[in-house]
Amino acid sequence: MIANRQHAARFSLTNELHARPYQTLAAPARIIHFALLTGETPDADAADRAHLAALCERYGVNTPDIGMKHFDADFSAFHLKWERHTEFTAYTFFVWDDAADPLAAPAGGPVPQDWLVATPGELLVAATVVLAKDAPREEDVPRSSWFVRDSLCCSAVSDGAALIWTDFRIHEDGFSRFLVLDKGLSDRRGGRLVQRLLNIETYRTMAMLALPEAQRLSPAIAGIDHRLTELVSSMRATDVSSEDRGLLEKLTALAAEVEALQAASTYRFTAARAYDALVRARIHELREQRVEGWQTIEEFMDRRFAPAMRTCASVADRLERLSQRVTRASTLLRTRVDIALEDQSQGLLASVERSARRQLGLQQTVEGLSVAAISYYVLGLLSYAMTAIEKINPAFPAKLLTGAAIPFIILVVWLGIHRLRRRYMQDD
Repeated sequence: MIANRQHAARFSLTNELHARPYQTLAAPARIIHFALLTGETPDADAADRAHLAALCERYGVNTPDIGMKHFDADFSAFHLKWERHTEFTAYTFFVWDDAADPLAAPAGGPVPQDWLVATPGELLVAATVVLAKDAPREEDVPRSSWFVRDSLCCSAVSDGAALIWTDFRIHEDGFSRFLVLDKGLSDRRGGRLVQRLLNIETYRTMAMLALPEAQRLSPAIAGIDHRLTELVSSMRATDVSSEDRGLLEKLTALAAEVEALQAASTYRFTAARAYDALVRARIHELREQRVEGWQTIEEFMDRRFAPAMRTCASVADRLERLSQRVTRASTLLRTRVDIALEDQSQGLLASVERSARRQLGLQQTVEGLSVAAISYYVLGLLSYAMTAIEKINPAFPAKLLTGAAIPFIILVVWLGIHRLRRRYMQDD
């Protein structure tokens, strides 16, 4: 063993594979199963564990450890298997009896009724599975009052070692019913078979929770789809204008609506797909063989359950495609607005360029006037100086020299201004 290098979750991950073992079962036996929607909150988890602990204390059974998601214990009158799942809690009670009419026995069996009534959560599944030893006779089952003949399913499973009867209906006692005729099941195979049937019933019901959500969303999706089509048509029918801002605001509102619908339904639809996959896997594990004249569980699910799941998948896909369409429409409109803004920017830049050119021309004009004005004042000063010299020396040609200095003064002033302007431009 390599010391100090084990992952902290190594043992918990391995033990998770063995957390929900099959109960060994031998006929005759009656299994009473409940699944309640409890949610994922810490308060719901604490309420579940407190309720289970109350039952354990009543029968003097050790309570489960904190954090356990599976509990299995014998209560003398029954055996309990408790499972805490992500959003629901399952209670399975195993009772070994040999009643003449097991499906007519009290639905709750020996489980205290006051405790059952106080169970936290919303009841979704209540099922009774009767494991009988080749009794009653097969031909008596369809004629009995145990099942509704129109939806009755029958199939041989476990390589012919058992015969299953069920109609997937909730009967007057509030329970769905399964009758398993033992034709050579071992205790372990019997436990696995019952567990698969309970999984099919529980996961089927959990998956169907998505159907009301799909039916609720369909009109909303259709309405948003119609409004989106109108907005896209408006985009095609109009040129770039101030109306684009209004269109963009409407598209943003549509995107928010679609996002809200997705946020409210994604978990339910994703869970439905997972539960649907589990139902199909458990049906496949039954290895059903047809019994002449009766539909198998797989056939029943293909006709009754599969369309509901396809409806849910279709609504989820429509919602996803609608979200993508809204995103594409918003992107197109933003691109259109951006292009219009770029055109406006180019026009503004051209206007600025024209203004700069005019300013440059004006600057050059002013520069020429400045040269003339400065040269005029310099010549005026020079003229005063020449006149003063001429007063001292009458022979001094003041006017001639002043006139001759005009070109040189203009050139010097122009060079000075030009050099000053070039220095400023270099600094910029």
